[in-house]
Amino acid sequence: MIQKSQLDLRKFVAPEFVCGHGALQLAGRYARNFGMKQVLLVTDPGVRAAGWTGAVGESLTEAGVSFTIFDSVSVNPRSRQVMSGKEVYLSEECNGIVAVGGGSPMDCAKGIGIASSNMRDILTFEGVDRVPVPAPPLVCIPTTAGSSADVSQSALITDEERKRKIAIISKALVPDISLLDPEPLTTMPRKLTVDTGMDTLSHAIEAYVSNASSPMTDVHALEAIRLIHSALPAALEEPDDLNLRFSTLLASLHAGLAFSNASLGAVHAMAHSLGGAYDLAHGRCNALLLEHVIAANYEAASDRYDRIREIIGPAQDERAPLAEGVAAFRKTLGVTETLAAVGVRADAIPALAEQAYADSCLVTNPRSLTCEEIGRIYEHAF
Repeated sequence: MIQKSQLDLRKFVAPEFVCGHGALQLAGRYARNFGMKQVLLVTDPGVRAAGWTGAVGESLTEAGVSFTIFDSVSVNPRSRQVMSGKEVYLSEECNGIVAVGGGSPMDCAKGIGIASSNMRDILTFEGVDRVPVPAPPLVCIPTTAGSSADVSQSALITDEERKRKIAIISKALVPDISLLDPEPLTTMPRKLTVDTGMDTLSHAIEAYVSNASSPMTDVHALEAIRLIHSALPAALEEPDDLNLRFSTLLASLHAGLAFSNASLGAVHAMAHSLGGAYDLAHGRCNALLLEHVIAANYEAASDRYDRIREIIGPAQDERAPLAEGVAAFRKTLGVTETLAAVGVRADAIPALAEQAYADSCLVTNPRSLTCEEIGRIYEHAF
């Protein structure tokens, strides 16, 4: 790993956030405080059916803020969905966005915001700091614990034509406020709880070993690992326990503050490639890849991986002990499949590796990986 000094220049970006039971009910107050008169309420059909979109709508109405619901958002939001949302935003003369849901609605909302303010196609913003005009005010209410889109400066959008995910990274994507309420998490299906929890773990581990990590991000990354490792299995057993759900939400918050400022690594680069090609859940992709990337990276950041091992637990493999600990952890959560089992084809590996090799997350991976080495990691995950 590249040796760094704690005196190296680093920046830290974070939005305002409010934590605790009842935070969702503050949506209308904050929308009004930001000067919103007509809101685009971005969500998805599942969140709407669970009643959380309606609850946010009631808060907006009580605050005297009008809104239009946009729920044409899928898992892994598509570029056409962003552009459809932009048209609704403009036609309804909105001046602010409220997103309620998991990472997909929040990323879609971010995309709608910058596409509307810049009057450009969302795919033209791919990369780092390529958003010239700031987005309109954005309030996020996460209903999952994992994506951390509510506190990050990034958005992932699927380019349907090329079957790939693009990453947009800019301070313009940092929400104005996140309202972190544990109650919406109680309606999450078990699989979604697992997938988003493993996303939190992946965010935290990759941020901690990132070559852009810093003392500020380290604190958040390690606390996220500690929280999710203890709270996620317990939340699966007691899904209605608000204290456990809040612990997973807090873990997601810490992980988001860490990776938004330290970036990520090969796990996410490879997961983005998988998700774009096969439309798989992002958290599940991370879960299936994490231990294999750790094994490949271990020598480049052994001290840091060993520190994480102290939290996650022992394993037998002396070369890459954390990899076994992560594998054991995911299996206790019921994640036992391989890439082949979720439909990935072996002959797709070269193309997947090429996409991952070009992903911006690879820049901060602790070890410099070739395209061929990435391909071998995919093979190990089969």
